[in-house]
Amino acid sequence: MRLKRRGLVEISIDSEAFEAFYRRHIETVTRFLARRVDDPHTVADLVAEVFLAVLDSAHTYRPDLGSEVGWLYGVARNILSAERRRATRELRLADRVSGRRRLDADDLARMEERLDAESAARRAFRAMAELPDSERAVLELMVVDQLSLAETAAALGIRQGTARVRLHRARRSLREVPGVVPPVVMEGL
Repeated sequence: MRLKRRGLVEISIDSEAFEAFYRRHIETVTRFLARRVDDPHTVADLVAEVFLAVLDSAHTYRPDLGSEVGWLYGVARNILSAERRRATRELRLADRVSGRRRLDADDLARMEERLDAESAARRAFRAMAELPDSERAVLELMVVDQLSLAETAAALGIRQGTARVRLHRARRSLREVPGVVPPVVMEGL
């Protein structure tokens, strides 16, 4: 068998070689994981992750150190360990959050007021995302970060005149966006 002599490098570059490898080992990997995990969806996800990891690390397999199955079990154990660490972190976070009190009606009302108060800023940020990168960079540095025109130009490696033109274009574009309050975007300059 040619793959065993040269390792598994072929499976990462030849789809037919990978398919043959996959068919040869899918049941073995599935059984290995099913013995350790009781959720069928998690097992299916982990099997997929194992074979993705195999594609990435096929070059590390050395036939003189053991069989393909032994190597695959090592890959599967690493994937399973990573999944268990992730699940443990998730449980810890859930435990930390579960002890917190839920928002009551007053809390929700205050949060809704805050969201309403910030709606113009959210519209402005969405509109800014549509600007060309060069105009958005000038606007962000001057309005959000409060740099002067000279500082903005220096930070971007452009002339002050260029920065001034880009700022003018950005302001003009944002004035046309309905619901964006001009002072939010224009003041302080």
